[in-house]
Amino acid sequence: MNRSVLRATGQRPCTLVVCRGCCCGNPAKHPGTDHAWQLDRLRTGAAASGGRFAVRTTDCLGPCGQANVIVVQPSTAGRRAGARAVWVGFAMDDDCTDDLLRWAAAGGPGVAEPPVALELQFIPPPREARARARR
Repeated sequence: MNRSVLRATGQRPCTLVVCRGCCCGNPAKHPGTDHAWQLDRLRTGAAASGGRFAVRTTDCLGPCGQANVIVVQPSTAGRRAGARAVWVGFAMDDDCTDDLLRWAAAGGPGVAEPPVALELQFIPPPREARARARR
């Protein structure tokens, strides 16, 4: 989905933000994972979804000890339903990738329930984790 369509409709799809910073996506740190294949698979899924979800990459998101990290941002409809971004850690295997693709295609946070196995990989955003540590 291009930006002009987003501006015209005012609707943003669910977005998978894939960390590819210092640890996430690093074959030297996680040699058993084909990081390029995973990212290609996510992008192919987004392209095939007809605009139901998007994929973008970013530099380091912070929780390096839980790499690979993917943030699932809610769509406009999900935000209207009260959803917030969901952080997923240790997102390196095929099952996790499958679950992310299914959930994003179904609408993501606030629109569709996440797969139960994927919920086990939810991690607190870095700011929340720091706040809990101070208590």
